[in-house]
Amino acid sequence: MYNTIKRFFDIVSSFVAIVFFSPLFFVIIIVLKFSGEGEIFYLQERIGLNNKKFFVYKFVTMVKNSPNLGSGIYTSSNDSRILPFGHFLRKTKLNELPQLLNVLLGDMSVIGPRPLIERTFLLYNDKVQSEIYKYKPGLSGIGSIIFRDEENLLSTTNLPLEEFYEKKISPLKGELEGWYNNNISFKVDIIIIFITLWVIIFPKSNLIYKIFSDLPKYNE
Repeated sequence: MYNTIKRFFDIVSSFVAIVFFSPLFFVIIIVLKFSGEGEIFYLQERIGLNNKKFFVYKFVTMVKNSPNLGSGIYTSSNDSRILPFGHFLRKTKLNELPQLLNVLLGDMSVIGPRPLIERTFLLYNDKVQSEIYKYKPGLSGIGSIIFRDEENLLSTTNLPLEEFYEKKISPLKGELEGWYNNNISFKVDIIIIFITLWVIIFPKSNLIYKIFSDLPKYNE
């Protein structure tokens, strides 16, 4: 029943959101076409439901071939590979809007664990790897909210970015997604949607910890 209700909600909400944001899509496409390198969409292979791979859609925010330049797959807030307009798109999370198409097509859900590339997925232990994608990855979710400032975290560490991600970020992400799987319900999904909208307006808010007091916390 949960999966049926969730899929119906995903189809309706993603379709309505695509229609509602279509003027914004148009503006972003025009700006990207005539700025930066002229590229608009970026497709990247991610891990999805039952650990099957799919391509996620995003608006372009970085120079071409960026995974093979600089710090590779890890991006800090002051990364020189980010295009000028890309900084705005990443800060506002508007670069994620094309993933509404992934939701409509059924590769993703509105709420769920974030879809990872294989390299960061393999940093999880075997237990997390076997459980995290029992449900579809989400446009937003617990991990997305807690690590909404991940790029800023990466820009403040003195450790190599890969080491910092592996030791500090990845373990907590695994715990957070495990919490979601253990507490999954349509009610929890609706609350997470509300918190997602809330932190867009109030990015420094810790409301999520007030509502879900048993969430694992980040320790610096």
